[in-house]
Amino acid sequence: MKRLNYLSWDEYFMAVALLSAQRSKDPNTQVGACVANAQNKIVGVGYNGFPLGCSDDELPWDRQGHYLDTKYPYVCHAELNAVLNSISTDLRNCRIYVGLFPCNECTKVIIQAGIGEIIYLSDKYKDSDQVKASKRMLDLSPHISYRQLTTKLDSLLISFVTPEL
Repeated sequence: MKRLNYLSWDEYFMAVALLSAQRSKDPNTQVGACVANAQNKIVGVGYNGFPLGCSDDELPWDRQGHYLDTKYPYVCHAELNAVLNSISTDLRNCRIYVGLFPCNECTKVIIQAGIGEIIYLSDKYKDSDQVKASKRMLDLSPHISYRQLTTKLDSLLISFVTPEL
C-alpha cells in the first residue's frame, strides 16, 4: 500500500520556495519563489537579495531612513530572481509559488513572462498600495489567476540525517 501522507504538488513547490528563502541574507524578510511548468517540473527558483556582484556587506539592509540608505532601491525580489534564473525562456502557463503576495513590480514581471498562476502563502501587505496595484493588474489580465495556498500542514521537517533502514 502506498504512503498516504505525501506532499501535494502545491505543497511541494511551496516548500521549495520556502527552502529557497533560507538563502536570503535579509535580516528582516526572507522570501523565496519557485516556478513550475505544466508538467510539474521546476524551471526556476529565486530568493530576495542584492544583484549579482553587489556586496551584501557594502549595501544597506535597513528598512527605514533616507531611501538610498535602505535596502529598497537595491534588493531584487524572489519572483524577479526566479524568472531571471529560469532554465526556459518560455514561462507561459507556468505557476509561481511565493511566500508573500507579489508587489506591483514583481507582478509586472510575472505578467510579462506569461506565467499563468500565482500561488502564495501570506497576504500580510494586502492593504499596501503595492499589493493593491498588483491585484488591479492581475484582475485586468485574462491569462493569469492567483490564489492563496490552503494546506493542513503547519510545518515540514527536513533532516540531514539519513534514517537507518
